[in-house]
Amino acid sequence: MPDPTKLLLSIVELGGYPDFTPLYQRLGYQVAQERSMRKVLQFLKKNTPVVIVAEFNFQSDFRDRTSSLESLMAVVQRMPDTRVIVFYDKEQSHQLARLTERFPLTTLAFPIHETVLENALTTV
Repeated sequence: MPDPTKLLLSIVELGGYPDFTPLYQRLGYQVAQERSMRKVLQFLKKNTPVVIVAEFNFQSDFRDRTSSLESLMAVVQRMPDTRVIVFYDKEQSHQLARLTERFPLTTLAFPIHETVLENALTTV
């Protein structure tokens, strides 16, 4: 089981970008990865990561939400020491803005450069 003091949860629902696990490990994180929000929410019942890295996937078919990140953030609100970094497509920035108004997020636009992500991880 990962060390909870340096646990990083990587949520890769769609992917299409490099696997940053080696970077996370080089920075001293124990890495857990999930591929569905349902599994993420189960994971968070038993674990409290210090950092969560997730994708923003705008879903227009949601009636009252922009994405599954809102479900995630509802849980993370009860974890005051957990920081969230979100990868997003620039075309979806106006939908993401609805989330950043309500939740403290660090956002990184695609393409994700390893040095930018490393800087974000060292400042969260």
